[in-house]
Amino acid sequence: MQSRIWELVSSERTQLLGVLENFTEDQWHMRTLSEQWQVRDVVAHLTSAGSTGVVAWLVNMFGSALNVDRHNQRLLEKYLGDNDQMTLENFRHSQNLRIAPLNSAAALLGELVVHGQDIAVPCAVEYKPSADAVMEVAKFFVTKDFAVNSKKLVKGLKLSSNDQPFVHGYGPEIRGQLLDLVMVMAGRKDNLAKLEGAGTEILAARLG
Repeated sequence: MQSRIWELVSSERTQLLGVLENFTEDQWHMRTLSEQWQVRDVVAHLTSAGSTGVVAWLVNMFGSALNVDRHNQRLLEKYLGDNDQMTLENFRHSQNLRIAPLNSAAALLGELVVHGQDIAVPCAVEYKPSADAVMEVAKFFVTKDFAVNSKKLVKGLKLSSNDQPFVHGYGPEIRGQLLDLVMVMAGRKDNLAKLEGAGTEILAARLG
């Protein structure tokens, strides 16, 4: 199973790299759905997530006084480079690595799927992760609170995908495409408008 997820990680990296290779300077500096970050910041974050081993990750976390935002910022700055091309090259060099936050390939796949959309949507780029990748991330998000409190967020709700065979949980239902469900579980409020069902109001309140 882990091997299969690593294959999906490699595929998503390759697809995102193909998008980034055609970006203009303006696109590299556009704001993303991770509002505090520009495109180049998100790419550096993805590089750091796939290049930082467990020991280095823990050292940086404790060096950041267990502040997740500071932890992420310190790591991304390491891979940002002096210009956009260096940011791209650093990401390219991570393509074949099998390193993930706390050795969780599923968590890294989640980073790629969610942050890939964080980049693509505001840049108006046609880029969608594979159905298999989205399915694996959805299954991971509903069972674990990792980088985001996704499991806690959807507790007591029923999630139903209308484009993939995915149903999870009991309670007021939320229906929509699986990628939109994943993005909302990652805290992306804009995707709420694409979902329907009695559970959407509850989820919106939880997101704040």
